[in-house]
Amino acid sequence: MFTYNRKQIRNFSIIAHIDHGKSTIADRLLEITGTISAREMQDQVLDDMDLERERGITIKAHPVTMYYRADDDKIYQMNFIDTPGHVDFSYEVSRSLSACEGALLVVDAAQGVQAQSLANVHLAIERNLEILPVINKIDLPSADVEGVKQQIEDVIGLDTSHAILCSAKTGIGIKDILEQILIFIPPPSEPLNDTLRALVFDSHYDPYRGVTVYIRVMSGEIHNKTLIKMMVTDKVFEVLEVGVFSPKEKPVDVLRPGEVGYLLANIKNTADVKIGDTITSSRKPAIDPLPGFKMIFPVVFAGIYPVDSSDFEMLRDALFKLQLNDSALHVEQESSMALGFGFRCGFLGLLHLEIIFERLQREFLLDIITTAPSVVYKFTLTDGKNLLIDNVAHYPDPTFIEYIEEPWVICHIMTHSEYLGAIMSLGMDKRGELTKTETIDAKRLLLTYRFPLNEIIIDFNDKLKSVTRGYGSFDYEFEKYEISDMVKLEIRVNEEPVDAFSCLVHRTKAEAKGRAICKKLVDVIPMQQFKVPIQAAIGGKIVARETIRALTKNVTAKCYGGDITRKRKLWEKQKEGKKKMKEIGKVNIPQSAFMEVLKASN
Repeated sequence: MFTYNRKQIRNFSIIAHIDHGKSTIADRLLEITGTISAREMQDQVLDDMDLERERGITIKAHPVTMYYRADDDKIYQMNFIDTPGHVDFSYEVSRSLSACEGALLVVDAAQGVQAQSLANVHLAIERNLEILPVINKIDLPSADVEGVKQQIEDVIGLDTSHAILCSAKTGIGIKDILEQILIFIPPPSEPLNDTLRALVFDSHYDPYRGVTVYIRVMSGEIHNKTLIKMMVTDKVFEVLEVGVFSPKEKPVDVLRPGEVGYLLANIKNTADVKIGDTITSSRKPAIDPLPGFKMIFPVVFAGIYPVDSSDFEMLRDALFKLQLNDSALHVEQESSMALGFGFRCGFLGLLHLEIIFERLQREFLLDIITTAPSVVYKFTLTDGKNLLIDNVAHYPDPTFIEYIEEPWVICHIMTHSEYLGAIMSLGMDKRGELTKTETIDAKRLLLTYRFPLNEIIIDFNDKLKSVTRGYGSFDYEFEKYEISDMVKLEIRVNEEPVDAFSCLVHRTKAEAKGRAICKKLVDVIPMQQFKVPIQAAIGGKIVARETIRALTKNVTAKCYGGDITRKRKLWEKQKEGKKKMKEIGKVNIPQSAFMEVLKASN
């Protein structure tokens, strides 16, 4: 049985690109330490969402405490803090890494170093974590162990002389991982004093017990009846239960320095718990919080609307429930002339949007439509005021705009050298700037690009995968806002502006985008009794136009021969009728037209 000894605790994380075997290694570690019985064992045991299993990604971090009897016959407490791998969740990853002293860098022996592992390794290096390279899938016929070692040394700059070779599927080398963790990853450092300071690195909402807060104790002790204070939100709670994850929640009497676990304190609102916050004692509070906290702000915005307006209440409840477990999801109500009542939602990135969209459809069985994603633009007005706008409906009067700034990101793309030309033309198409090209080995390149965020959030990943036949991988990080020539592209149907189709675009792309939307609308809006002009306009200038032909009726069909003046009279009468109808007629745009155009603009 483990008796508390700080020097026999190891806190570690696993950094890996999607599908490099992180979850499978976690399964083997749980098996070999006896944390999970053979009866409870299943693949990807820490990924409990269907979406996580299907896509092979980790969306929500899952910590687990394992006890391991090492070769020196001592029992060690090993706290594994699982982290999401995707760039959208990089802040959560950084907080989880702050709760660790070391990390395993898992690299696929067949695929080599990929873009996302590179981004997360830099997060770990910034926090001075001890990084242990692990080369997985060595049993594959296409494994190139020496080549991958060379890549890790050249690209990341890590020494691979003590790299562990393993195959998580067959169980080869898993025991070596545990032994090497004990040697290379240091125990938690000695606390400076006994004042309680604990880092909040995640939380989730339980409808019966309130918010479960995931913590790593840095100094002091925390147990039942402790009065705690959240240093950012300044809220005070009484602790009802503390415990560890093994991997289900298991109550314990006390959590001491270096330990990882959870606490329950009857917290009803997830907004009271901020990721990265510091928990301290309310009676004897710490003077300074732990470093590194920042508020999470959404990067990408999209409207979510029910296809059937009667589902509005259900959609509101569903978004509220998802928000309880996902503090980064921003929701506010909005209405649109075209789509009715819905919600404007803010996301950390495009993957985050996709996941929320799929969860609404699967878990809540809702039929929903999402508008094209947009980013936040900074407007500086002539009177010196600054506005943050993510919705084209709030676009100010152009005469009062001094300048507009758009967000730019730094993007790292890893690819085979044969696809360089295709990626460069894609980069030009997306207004990218190539800043650096590095050669990783004989076949692979690492490209560093600068892109406007709105160019890569919609279809960049899909296009990159198609031009590189699935070999290219990329990740991005926010750089800064830059002044840009953005314009409002207004779409008018029968001279009436339709906000749902309008969007903010760069001036160089406005005409092409306007033509594409007009062409699509001609196909999807049904014919009327009169001609309907569809126009794309920037300010007062029309940049594209299409016309929906009128339904025609042969009014002279009843005239057999006779004088031509009789036919002319009927044609004139029809013309007058059409003209009058055009003045009073209204074009009803069907719901399907909105969906089709959103698909086209995506």
